[in-house]
Amino acid sequence: MSKDSNFIFNQTPQVLQKKKYCRFKKHGIKYIDFKDGEFLLKFINEQGKILPRRITGTSLKYQRKISIAIKRARHIALLPFVADGLK
Repeated sequence: MSKDSNFIFNQTPQVLQKKKYCRFKKHGIKYIDFKDGEFLLKFINEQGKILPRRITGTSLKYQRKISIAIKRARHIALLPFVADGLK
């Protein structure tokens, strides 16, 4: 390979990303209701897996509450454990 290649390493393109925020802190939500299946579907992907914090932007405190609420809703059959094309 030639030494004067046009590749630039260790530089990432600068993309403007929207700042993630915790929607529970922003709207002042204190309690996450496990019986509200439509709301909990926002935190589940198409396969039925719980979305991580880095994608949803929720804080650690509320991510724990979300995961508990989703597990409770699954247990009483409000949400599926595994789904093909949930959304």
